[in-house]
Amino acid sequence: RRPARAPRLPLSNLTAFRAVAEKENLRAAADVLHLTHSAVSQQIRGLEEQLGFALFDRRGRRVVLNPAGQALLRSVQSALATLDDGVQAAAAAAGGEAQRLRVTVLPSFANRWLLPRIGRWREQHPALPLEIDASMHVVDLVREGFHAAVRQGIGPWAGLASERLFEQPSFIVVGAPSAARMLAGAQPEAFAREPLLGDSDLWKAWFAAAGLRVNATTVATFNDAGLMLQAVEQNLGLALAREIHAADALVDGRLVRLSPVAVAHVDAQPYHLVYPPALGDWPPLDAFRRWLRDELDQSMAALHRSETARGTKPRAPARKGRAGAARRS
Repeated sequence: RRPARAPRLPLSNLTAFRAVAEKENLRAAADVLHLTHSAVSQQIRGLEEQLGFALFDRRGRRVVLNPAGQALLRSVQSALATLDDGVQAAAAAAGGEAQRLRVTVLPSFANRWLLPRIGRWREQHPALPLEIDASMHVVDLVREGFHAAVRQGIGPWAGLASERLFEQPSFIVVGAPSAARMLAGAQPEAFAREPLLGDSDLWKAWFAAAGLRVNATTVATFNDAGLMLQAVEQNLGLALAREIHAADALVDGRLVRLSPVAVAHVDAQPYHLVYPPALGDWPPLDAFRRWLRDELDQSMAALHRSETARGTKPRAPARKGRAGAARRS
C-alpha cells in the first residue's frame, strides 16, 4: 500500500505561516505581509485544516509554534529562502536587476571608506549604479532585495556565501593635527591627561599594551565610529580607531597617528563580503568583488607609505583587549 501523498500547500499560506511563526503575532505578521489581520488568520486556519493538525498554541495575543509547527517551520524557511534566492538570481540574469547593485554596509564603513571611492566605481562601471544602504542592523539580504553586504564578524551566515576581505583591524590612537603638535614627542602616559573619546575598556587595554596601568575615563562614547572620528577631526579629543576607518584621513592629514602602539580587541572582527550563493557568478557582483579588493589593497598600501614616511609604523598588538563586546560600528 502506497503512503498517502502529502497535500499540496498553497505558497501564500506557507509565506503567512513563516511570518506568523517568526513574529508570534498575527497583526505583526499582517503588517509585514501587507495584508489584513483577518486574511492572515484565514490563511493559517486554512493551512491547519488542510494538514489536519494544529501548528500553533494560542497564548493571549501571542501565537506560539507547537512541536508540529516547529518541524514544519524548519523546512518552510529553507524552501522559501531557496525560492527567494532563485527568483533574485533569475531576475538578475534576465537583466531586471542588472542595472543596479544593491549593497548594505555598516554606516562607519560607508562614511569613512566606501563613499569617498564611489566616483572611481562610477568611472570604471558607468552602467552599473550602486545602491548603498547604511545600517547598523543585519538584514535578510534575500527578503530585503539586497545583492550583497559588507559585514563584520566571524561567520558563517546561514544560507549565505561569504568571502573574507581583510583580517581583524587593530586599533590605533589618532588625534587632530593640532593635538599632534601639542603632544609631539610625548610618552603614552601623557595621553591619559587629554580628553579621550570612545570605549573606556578599550583605552585601558591600549594603555596596558603600552606598558601602563591607567584607569581611563572617556568624555564621550559613540555608537558609530564615523561620528567619533568626526569629533576627533574637530579636535574634541583623542580616539582609538580602526585603521580602515581612519586610513583616508591619515593619508591626507586630517588625522594624525600619535603612537606606534596598536591593540587588538575582541570586537575587531574581520570584514566579509556576504551574498546569496546563487549570485556568486553574477557579473555585476563579481565586478564589485574585484573592485572592492583592489580598492582595499590600494588603501592599505597608501596608509603604509604614509606611516613609513611619518615614522608611525605600527607595533604589533601586545595582546587582545578584555573589553566586553561593544556594539559594532
